[in-house]
Amino acid sequence: SERIYKRVSGTTERPRLSVFRSNKHLYAQVIDDTKSCTLASASTMHKALSKELEYSAGPTTEVAQKIGEVIAKSCLEKGITKVVFDRGGFLYHGRIKALADAARENGLEF
Repeated sequence: SERIYKRVSGTTERPRLSVFRSNKHLYAQVIDDTKSCTLASASTMHKALSKELEYSAGPTTEVAQKIGEVIAKSCLEKGITKVVFDRGGFLYHGRIKALADAARENGLEF
């Protein structure tokens, strides 16, 4: 059995972009592990986003792209350009990949 999850740690200069997906929702957080604080977050639970997206069958890759855009813009507003991507043990495929690609396209470096 191979190890699929290595603990990734974020610093103040390069915080960690943590992604979590459940059956119904998708969450992205930018975390500074040295201070143990969340610097930015976006998810399908945010009211503004959930109204805008209006999905019923759980998050799709399109929804994941939108969350990637939102988290990237939120980071850039706070002066964060470089992050470490933490896929949280999920395979880099589908919704996780869509979120990562959208975040990269919108200015985040990882």
